[in-house]
Amino acid sequence: MQLPPGHHGEGESVPRAACRLHKSIYGLKQASRQWFAKFSSTLLSLGFIQSQSDHSLFIKHYASFFIALIVYVDDILIASNNISEVQLLTNILDNKFKLKNLGPVKYFLGLEVARSSKGITICQHQYALHILQDAGLTGCKPKSTPMEVNLKLSSQDGDLLSDPTPYRRLIGRLLNLTITRPDLSFAVNHLSQFMAHPRVPHLQAAYRILAYVKATIGQDWASCPDSRRFVSGFCVFLGASLISWKSKKQHTVSRSSAEAEYRSMANASCEILWLLQLLKDFSFPHSSTTHLFCDNQSALHIADNPVFHEHTKHIEIDCHFVRDCILHGQIKTFHIASPHQLADMMTKALHSRHFSELLSKMGIINIYSPS
Repeated sequence: MQLPPGHHGEGESVPRAACRLHKSIYGLKQASRQWFAKFSSTLLSLGFIQSQSDHSLFIKHYASFFIALIVYVDDILIASNNISEVQLLTNILDNKFKLKNLGPVKYFLGLEVARSSKGITICQHQYALHILQDAGLTGCKPKSTPMEVNLKLSSQDGDLLSDPTPYRRLIGRLLNLTITRPDLSFAVNHLSQFMAHPRVPHLQAAYRILAYVKATIGQDWASCPDSRRFVSGFCVFLGASLISWKSKKQHTVSRSSAEAEYRSMANASCEILWLLQLLKDFSFPHSSTTHLFCDNQSALHIADNPVFHEHTKHIEIDCHFVRDCILHGQIKTFHIASPHQLADMMTKALHSRHFSELLSKMGIINIYSPS
């Protein structure tokens, strides 16, 4: 820091003056933009390419080595098949930004990373424990599913909570837990719709989720009575690995289950196209057709038939781009029987047996359970 012009500095006859810091760089609105601009320009000057699928991802290919870097605020994760290139990169960045190298990743943004001969496993074991401890439910009785079957929650039923803050904080933490827990996606998404005016039944349902979390602490990796909107849900696999999933209430009211399923297909198609571009950025282009499974025959007919009957003319144009994906050979649709539809876990509460069967097919394991 320097004294402003007109003020006396050190070495003069007046007492030493001190500068008052009114606002730190992290408090400025433009601080993050300026920091990232400097950081990204440094990487681009080193031959990295900024991914168009995720602007926080930088990739570099040279001869036989590959290196990728992703940044979140001031946390950086580097992956490569050449350890010497990683060391060279960290030395260069350290000279410019003064990094602290924490070594091989074990914990990143609340995610625990474990390595084995079978690959890399990600979980949030410690984070889940903290949620249980803060809620005072470490001694609760475990549950086999996160939500009761046929449970109907409404924004009008039950007494209002005197203080909604604990409920909102709990749901916020559970939303963060769904990063590695697709089995929680539907239940947490459903309860997040009552954040404005939570009631006692909503809090009890949230505690039910925590009871299920306790039973699966190390696990990795229908319509709404108020709005009458369906829930879209999908899960995406790369080979045998589950890499993306989502559960979200649809923005518009669907006139039929076929229309709702068709909207879910459009959402899944968007995610697939984004992942295909991301794979291309990694220099692993997926040239073959991606398979999209749906358990609704009518929705498949809407997707396959560009001149389907007038009952679908009210559907927004942006939903129909799934037809373009099919015509261009990017996606191929298939019918799957409802009992085998993995995405059902993202759209409804299931019985314990069915829930366990679908969960096992997703490849989710408990890295803390005895082998």
